[in-house]
Amino acid sequence: MKAAKFEYQRAVTAKDALTALQNTDGSVKAMGGSQSLGPMLNLRLARPAKVIDVSGVDEWRQVSVEGRQIRIGAAVTHTDIEDGVFPELRGHMLQEVAGRIAYRAVRNRGTIGGSIAHADPAADWVLATSALAAELELTSAAGTRRVRMPEFMLGAYAVDLQPEELITAVMVPARTAQTRWGYYKFCRKTGEFAEASCAAYFEPATQTARIVVGALGGAPQVLAELSASVAKAGLAAADEQAIGQAVAAIAPEKTAADRRLYITVIQRCLQQALGE
Repeated sequence: MKAAKFEYQRAVTAKDALTALQNTDGSVKAMGGSQSLGPMLNLRLARPAKVIDVSGVDEWRQVSVEGRQIRIGAAVTHTDIEDGVFPELRGHMLQEVAGRIAYRAVRNRGTIGGSIAHADPAADWVLATSALAAELELTSAAGTRRVRMPEFMLGAYAVDLQPEELITAVMVPARTAQTRWGYYKFCRKTGEFAEASCAAYFEPATQTARIVVGALGGAPQVLAELSASVAKAGLAAADEQAIGQAVAAIAPEKTAADRRLYITVIQRCLQQALGE
């Protein structure tokens, strides 16, 4: 199919983009790399009167360090992160995750902000930033606010983002020598969205321990008790029974076969994070 008719505007500055979104009642959509909105337009699942292309706004394509956090502009592409274009993200958990998103052609155009705003339950950035408890910078012409990723995604394709707001930056913790992390997903073939996925992040310096499961059909779920146990006792606390109980608690409606997938991705993710 072809998209319904719409007006197109390429924003050059942040002011251009934010001004265009004022008082539109949702009739204007922002577009980053067009890897999520593009297919929705072609299938006519989205029919905005106007599309604002924000991929060329230079200030949203930068990465910087702010204290113990790394500030990633929302228009930074997956490839930028994968290829280590920004020194601040080399060796970071996000660099490994970026290289496993879909296909290279998608990574060349897709943006971290656009993926998070789309909020597909099986998306890589949704899961990884939840594990990192990332903060999102949400900006409108009226001002800026920050929301933590676990509170931002309300459900499948549902987020705490007003029609006049854009994600303008993603704030993630900087890596230290003690940081341990893992990321594992099960796909039937390379490039597909995950059928089960898990991200784990352990940072002794801030006493952070998060094991998060994705591809559940809604927002990623934190395994809080298992996270605390593993942080204290290591892999010994993550036996199959403990993982199985944690999975049953967050996905009681899943079949035995599905639960096996989730148990397996958690085991392999934790082996990456804490194994020899």
